[in-house]
Amino acid sequence: MTAPGKHRNHHSARLIDRAGVAHALVISPPSEEAWIEVIHRMDAVYADLVRNQLEVEEKNAALEEAQQFIVSVLAAMTDVLVVCDMDGRIVRVNAAAERILGIAGAALERRPLRAVFADGSRDFADRLPARMIGDDIVEDVEAALEGRDGAPVLLSVNCAARYDHAGRLVGFVLIGRPVGELRRAFEALDQAHRKLTRTQQQLISAEKMAALGQLVAGVAHELNNPISFVFGNLHALKRYGERITAYCRAAEEGCDAAELAAIRDKLGIKRIVDDIAPLVEGTLEGAERVSEIVQDLRRFSSSQKERAETFNLVRVVQTAAHWVAKSARTKPGVKVTPKDAIEVRGLRRAVHQIIVNLVQNAVDVLHASPKARIDITCGVDGDTAFVRVADNGPGIRPEHLSRVFEPFFTTKPVGEVVAHIEAEA
Repeated sequence: MTAPGKHRNHHSARLIDRAGVAHALVISPPSEEAWIEVIHRMDAVYADLVRNQLEVEEKNAALEEAQQFIVSVLAAMTDVLVVCDMDGRIVRVNAAAERILGIAGAALERRPLRAVFADGSRDFADRLPARMIGDDIVEDVEAALEGRDGAPVLLSVNCAARYDHAGRLVGFVLIGRPVGELRRAFEALDQAHRKLTRTQQQLISAEKMAALGQLVAGVAHELNNPISFVFGNLHALKRYGERITAYCRAAEEGCDAAELAAIRDKLGIKRIVDDIAPLVEGTLEGAERVSEIVQDLRRFSSSQKERAETFNLVRVVQTAAHWVAKSARTKPGVKVTPKDAIEVRGLRRAVHQIIVNLVQNAVDVLHASPKARIDITCGVDGDTAFVRVADNGPGIRPEHLSRVFEPFFTTKPVGEVVAHIEAEA
C-alpha cells in the first residue's frame, strides 16, 4: 500500500510534467525541505480529521442508542408521563398518555397542560409551575385527565422539577397512575382479606366447638363419679327406709319385745342405724362436689380461678378413693397411707378430681382382675407434698406413653373414662 504522502507527490509530479513547467520548478535543496515539512503537517491535519470523524460517528451512535433506549422505556411505561416547561406547556408525552387522551404526542406539544385535564383538575394543573418554583412536594394527588371519550380518568399524580445541564429549573415531569388499577388491586386485596377473615372465623368456630366438646366430655366425666356415688347411697337409703318402715309397723301392731327383737335382727336394723350417718355424710359430700363442679364452670365462663386454701391432703385422697371404690361394680382393695393428716396449701378441688380420675382409671383397668389392688401413698418431700397412685394392672402400652397427659386422651370406648395412668400428682 502506498503511503498518502508518496501518492500525493507522484500525482503532483505528473501534473507538472503535463504542464511543461518542470524546468521552471526546479527545487533547490532548502526549498525541498520546506515542502516536505508542509506535506508532513498536511498529513497530520488529515489524520486528526479522520480521528475526529470517527469520534463524531461513535458519539452519534451512542446518542442514537440512548435516544432509542429512552423511547423504548417511555413506550413501555404503563403510567402516564407528561413533560412540561415552566409555562405549563406540554413538551412531550409517552404512549400511555396518548392512549388515555386519544391524541398523538406531536399534536399535544406546546399545548397548555390544563387542556388535557378534566374540569375539576385544571386548577391543579395551573398551579404546578408555581409549586415547582417553591420546591413544593406533589405526591399521590388525585387528579383527572379528560379521556378520549370525554369521561374523566382519575390518576394518582406525582410531580417533580426538571433541570437542564446547568442546573436551571426548566420545567417539570408529571407521572400519573390510573386509580382504577389501584382500586382493582385494593378490591382484590380486600376480597382476599374478607375471605381470610371468614376462614379465620370458621377456624375459631371450629376450635370453639372442639373446645366445647372437650369441656362437655370433661364435665360429664367429673360429674359421673359424684352423681353415681349419690345414686348408690340413695338406693341404699331407700332399702334402709323400707326396712325401718317394716320395723315401725311391727311395733305399731303391738308385737311384744321378743318378736320385735327377732324382726330387728332379721331386718338388720342395728347395722342400718350404724350405716345411716356415713351414708348421709357421703351423699352430702357427693352433692357438694357436684355443686363445686358447677361453680368451677361458672368461674370458667367468667375467667375466674379457684383460690388456694389449706386442707388435709390425706382426708381429700381418702374421700376421693372412697367415692370411686364405693360406686365400682368390682370392689378393688384400696389402701391409703399414711393415716395421719398432712396439711397442705393448694387447690383442694383440683387435687380431689385428679385422685378421682386416677383411681377410676385404675378401677376400669382392674375390673376383670380377681385380686384388684390400688395403693395410694401420700407424703412430703421438702416443701412439696405428693400423692402416688399405683395398681397391679397390666400397665400402659409403650405407644400410649407419650399421650397420657393429653386432655381427654382415651383408649376406652365412648362412655367410659380415660385410659389407665400411673403418675405423681
